[in-house]
Amino acid sequence: MQINLNEVGAFSAVDPAGNLTVRFGVYLPGITATNGFEVIARVIHQQDRFDPAIQPVNVSLVWQAGSPLDLWTATCTLQNDPLSHFGQDGIYLYRFQLWQTPPGGSRTLITLWFTDPFARQTDVGMLAAVPCARVPAAPYNWTDANWKTPELDDLVFYELHVDEFNNTFDGIAERLTYLKSLGVNCLELMPVTSTKLDFDWGYGPLQYFAPNSEYGGPQGLMQLVDACHANGVAVILDLVYQHVDPAFPYSIVYSNVAAAGINGINSPMIGATGSFGPMIDFSNTFAQEFCQTANQQWLDLYHVDGFRYDEVTDLYQGPTDPGYANLVYQTYLYSRSMPRFGCAPNTYSRIVQCAEALQIAPTVLENTYTNSAWQDGLLNLAESMIAGSLNPASLTSFAHTLDPYFGGQYPATKMVTDSVGNPVAMPVAPFQYLNTHDHSHLICFAGTTGGGLIPFGDRSLFYLLQPYAIALLTSQGVPMLWEGEEFGDNYMLPPGGPARINLRRDMNWEYFYDAEGVPLIRLYRILGRLRSSTPALRSRESYYFFQQSLQGNNVIAYYRHAAATATAADQFAMVLINFSANPGTITVPFPKAGVWTEKINADVSPMGLNVAAANDPQTVTVPSWYGYVFVSP
Repeated sequence: MQINLNEVGAFSAVDPAGNLTVRFGVYLPGITATNGFEVIARVIHQQDRFDPAIQPVNVSLVWQAGSPLDLWTATCTLQNDPLSHFGQDGIYLYRFQLWQTPPGGSRTLITLWFTDPFARQTDVGMLAAVPCARVPAAPYNWTDANWKTPELDDLVFYELHVDEFNNTFDGIAERLTYLKSLGVNCLELMPVTSTKLDFDWGYGPLQYFAPNSEYGGPQGLMQLVDACHANGVAVILDLVYQHVDPAFPYSIVYSNVAAAGINGINSPMIGATGSFGPMIDFSNTFAQEFCQTANQQWLDLYHVDGFRYDEVTDLYQGPTDPGYANLVYQTYLYSRSMPRFGCAPNTYSRIVQCAEALQIAPTVLENTYTNSAWQDGLLNLAESMIAGSLNPASLTSFAHTLDPYFGGQYPATKMVTDSVGNPVAMPVAPFQYLNTHDHSHLICFAGTTGGGLIPFGDRSLFYLLQPYAIALLTSQGVPMLWEGEEFGDNYMLPPGGPARINLRRDMNWEYFYDAEGVPLIRLYRILGRLRSSTPALRSRESYYFFQQSLQGNNVIAYYRHAAATATAADQFAMVLINFSANPGTITVPFPKAGVWTEKINADVSPMGLNVAAANDPQTVTVPSWYGYVFVSP
């Protein structure tokens, strides 16, 4: 690998005279001094940036002849200036400019400014930043040496946007007790690197190595991951490798070079422009190495447990493609040496690599080192059903979707390599969810209320969500919640336009306490704890009682089963769900003798069924828009 993070970015030090210094480095393949180019870093102390009397200091970078990636470097001495904060300890902001003087021509500004593509720290307004101090801060003191990333089948995810959930990384850490009460043990953070001042979801990346300063920067993310691990919660990051923001350095610089009529210098990373923006061209080795290096930094420096990859449906080109398939393969290999992923001879790495592969999830799981995938099967059915398409056919499809391995819909394992390179089977599974950031909340499909351009879901219909919640958290696959669904948050998204992603939608935490939110949050908490404590609900075996379900009503039944182990007997969980405004009765054989205990209402209405013999039929009346979960002895 030619990319070396030790030579690109910004690094502070102290010279023998006691002055602060900053060493800058940036790769600009094809842009050389022999072609008349100049690269300038413009540097200013953070406390001086809004003072019109204080201008940035220009630092000329030097092209390193013979560098395979055309490295430009310079070391700037931050000498004390009595009229500014320059030379004092603090955060220094910087950006680059590109100039060219063609043979026989005049000096021309090519790019007014571009950010550092390898910046480790940023500031608002797309500025790169570097902390400088004569007594540097000590490295972060991690406390998670004994942390182990859970097995895939044991995970319950919670997708959230930092701003919308609780403003900062520290704000998330403050709510870990809340998240754990839902049975959540893995956070999926929407992109954390966007530094634009206008609110968005972060899916037009400008940075790949620096956590957003407004969220808490590098220190804040480290503290959050460490706190999560201390509380038994894993963390994965949402990364965007399909496209970039037009201002991304390897897009804007080379676009400007071409616009200036300078031919023969192509971006080492960006190709055509797609519907989401300039696309990363993985036929370029530099692009491959850039993304691999970013993944490695997040694993090494921030101890994250894996990644969710955006737009893999477009990014994936085949099992041996140099883009997505190679990225997850190289990332998997890199993870094998990290103790938290538990990789050893005859075992696989437990790193989470989740693809947003909505149309091709089974293909991606089968053909790449991905172990999980977003897919909208359950969500699409739930939206249609709660909107009125509730009939035996849709309910049957819904029941089968709760078992993604039914009929070979999804592969169960993928052959990978263990720590010594031998083949081993790794479990793979699709995510299961009812809501995501890309969709209106499920309750909006039941009905809306309020005026304006974007109405809200009618929360008086909260009870319609209950059977879907029971199905989600008793399904096979990896369940995921989207922020606020657990107390009936009701934002609606427009189908397109700026309001879709540029309108901030803070979680309505007041719903946690109100008449609609209280019963929902109670149900989610019970189901989350139940999944965590019940091996049958985390197993890979289920059976849908097709003949017994939907007999004149909208009640479905299925069981989940965990085989016996050396330390525990086998276990069944019988799930009965009523998608109807009326109570519904079902008679179904319970597969194990003994007293089965109902778990959802155990705190208010204890219920048990005495099953005399295996497969002895039991008749149960299920309340409207609700369900029961009976667990075997």
